Amino acid sequence: MSVNEVAWLEAEDTPPQRESTWRRLLASRSGQWGLILTGIVLGLALLSAIGATPYDPISQRPEDRLQGPSLAYLLGTDLFGRDVLSRSMAGVTSSLQVAVVAVFISAVLGTFFGVASGFYGNRVRGPLNALTNILFAFPPLLLALALASVATRNWFTVAVAIAIVYIPIFVRVTRAPVLSLRETDFIKAARVLGFSSNRILFRHVLPNILPIVIVQVTLSMSWAVLTAAALSYLGLGTPPPTPALGSMVFEAKNLAATAWWTMAAPGLVLIVFVVGLNLLGDGLRDALDPRNESNA
Repeated sequence: MSVNEVAWLEAEDTPPQRESTWRRLLASRSGQWGLILTGIVLGLALLSAIGATPYDPISQRPEDRLQGPSLAYLLGTDLFGRDVLSRSMAGVTSSLQVAVVAVFISAVLGTFFGVASGFYGNRVRGPLNALTNILFAFPPLLLALALASVATRNWFTVAVAIAIVYIPIFVRVTRAPVLSLRETDFIKAARVLGFSSNRILFRHVLPNILPIVIVQVTLSMSWAVLTAAALSYLGLGTPPPTPALGSMVFEAKNLAATAWWTMAAPGLVLIVFVVGLNLLGDGLRDALDPRNESNA
């Protein structure tokens, strides 16, 4: 194998530099609104994480119970006199904590299994396909509910339960592109030139599927936030006294007619967060699409 051959192959299979990706994301209407909405919610989570909430999210003030929105309490108080804005901010933080860990686990394991299934052939693909199909046979929320109910309830076990549900999605999303990449000329040339499987995977396959994984991570974050909220609503999410958006909605369901703000605030934050993540995912999908590079 000559030096020129190696140099040609490295240049051939290296993904093009996407210097204009950020510019295309900002030019996309979905990307713009996704960044704005997600940034607002992440800002609330950051303020809560550093303790910059207006009040202690778990501190009860019975004398101020069910106060409507005012200068003192911008989003009112709940049945126990707790500040709804502070609790909503803390709820975003706990939801984000669960979602980030869940998506990280599912993305790492799902991408690993998906790449292995697509790259190593039927010996690996058969068992992984069977396991993936079994997991896909269960409704995601029902499976997450079952997994969360059998473990000691804390935020990490909730995250693991959600991660198991979304691993098959990453497996399928990554397996198809890897199957296509196996038949490309530069992968075949790499095998002919004697490159090891690990080198082909890490230098030539993974960089080419990275944009797909990034988009899927963004979309899965929104699903994970919704699943975490649903589990909290059903009493199997992050345990109290830590605020969670789903449990806040559950606590407020009987007060919606007389104290609408107790349900509106966490519900609105949840909607803005999920919509923002979905719009950001759409914007990233367009920005990372190689077919758009010629228009950059």
